[in-house]
Amino acid sequence: MRVYVPATIAMLQRLVAKEELHPVSRTAFAVTPALREAYASGDDDELAEVAMGEAARASLRLLAGEVGDADSGAVEVRFRRAVIAADVDDVTVRSDLDDAVVRLGAPLSLSSVASVHVDLSEAEPAIERAVGIVDAADLGDADAEFVLGDAEDHELAWYATQELPFLLELL
Repeated sequence: MRVYVPATIAMLQRLVAKEELHPVSRTAFAVTPALREAYASGDDDELAEVAMGEAARASLRLLAGEVGDADSGAVEVRFRRAVIAADVDDVTVRSDLDDAVVRLGAPLSLSSVASVHVDLSEAEPAIERAVGIVDAADLGDADAEFVLGDAEDHELAWYATQELPFLLELL
């Protein structure tokens, strides 16, 4: 199953260094039966975009956690969303959490990664503004939804797996 794993630049660095990644709670997003049912129309590509969008929003939450870690000097925060597209077999659908949520049965190996999607540098100011308000937007705050919309207007750039080390070196 193709899954979309929310990540950050620091997580991508760990993936390259250790050739595997332990996603937070092993949570990912995918085109699940519940997601198909939630959309009356839409082909597989359109539904995959929805799942990737959910992963990109989850990446904002991961960045919010890194901001707290940065205060202690544990990590340098790069305000870029990242989503890892991977093909994995051991997946449990978690529609009780949301329509596109799945749980990975094992750590994500670099060999299962199909591509990586990362914000370009021009998205960083919008992403930085959105990191602190993503929860408020989810709770219906109109101003927060506007800020989040600005961040989500930025499309993630596609990178092949073999480009990942070079991308990280250039950041």
